[in-house]
Amino acid sequence: MIAKIARLASVALAASAVAAPAALAQVKLPPTVTMTAYDTGTSGFNITVAVGKMMKDKYGSDVRVLPAGNDVARLQPLRVGRASISAMGVGVYFAQEGVFEFATREWGPQPLQITLSSLDCNGLSLAVAGDIGVKTYADLKGKRVGFVVGSPALNQNALAVLAFANLTAKDVKIVEFASNNAMWKGMVNNDTDAVFGSTISGPAKELQTSPRGITWPAMPFSDKAGWERMRKVGPYFTEHNASCGAGEFSKDKPIQMGTYPYPIYSVYGSASENDVYNLVKAMIDGYDGFKDNAPGASGLAVKTQAKNWAVPVHKGAVKAFKEAGAWSDDQEKHNNALLKRQDVLIAAWNEFIKGNPSSDSAKFAEEWMAARKAALTKANMIDTFS
Repeated sequence: MIAKIARLASVALAASAVAAPAALAQVKLPPTVTMTAYDTGTSGFNITVAVGKMMKDKYGSDVRVLPAGNDVARLQPLRVGRASISAMGVGVYFAQEGVFEFATREWGPQPLQITLSSLDCNGLSLAVAGDIGVKTYADLKGKRVGFVVGSPALNQNALAVLAFANLTAKDVKIVEFASNNAMWKGMVNNDTDAVFGSTISGPAKELQTSPRGITWPAMPFSDKAGWERMRKVGPYFTEHNASCGAGEFSKDKPIQMGTYPYPIYSVYGSASENDVYNLVKAMIDGYDGFKDNAPGASGLAVKTQAKNWAVPVHKGAVKAFKEAGAWSDDQEKHNNALLKRQDVLIAAWNEFIKGNPSSDSAKFAEEWMAARKAALTKANMIDTFS
């Protein structure tokens, strides 16, 4: 697979031009498209390279994929116009909200909008060691849960799963690790009992084959109260039937749990409707040309997109979705509400900056979060991070 991805990258980034087929002339892409993604070798990078090869083969557009190790680095080229689209993770939601690494004078809430995103057979939840007798997430009370220092996304996700079981950080023993890989090693070495991750990750498979084993407690869709609690902490989670990866489930025997899209192809709201429409339509029409060329790429099918997610869909993508019969009145209503939320956050930020906030970074973030909470409360909107 690595060799195959390398070949795809080589073709996708080649400089020679290929004429677009006449049958697809309605899609007009620029000669070069620049995308940002997670680091080389990650599923987000590999999927983006596969999409790039399709765009080269079908539309004659050379695609440059810029790898970056964190959300700020992925968004900066998009922000300054050096990239057309970014393959983001849940960091796109944190950027919209202006929290964690975006609660700084340099950033603040970002008016980002999404296009296509991938939902595949894997789930995202707390992996639990199989040797501690946990049957439900409520059984984690008093157990050890892994956190990663400086990784708000992973930690927030763990708290969201705990919230499903009506637990908080005070109900468990938080064990901090220096990195994601170190945290998973901690599971194998019996230094912690539960960590957040994907069912298809390599470390999850390693834990499964270790003496401890692995289990993923179910999160029944019928538990409406549990899902409501979870979404107050992680509103970006969606119900999902996980059917692949490390664990006792399969296509014929899935487990109900949470997930969120990844990668999430994101743009700024100010991006040209026509440009975004053409990018999204190219990905929809060219789906068969990349869906089997990287793990997770098949999850970009337009008909299986996450409904009513946490970040609004760009109007150019909405146009393409409508043409594909993949947009509803309910989604339109939800999207408008999310756009209004972004307006409230941007207005709150502009007012906050005018007020001469502290020059100390920690104090600045504290003052901003208070102003943010006040603005959302006034607008009768949920503040997930209070």
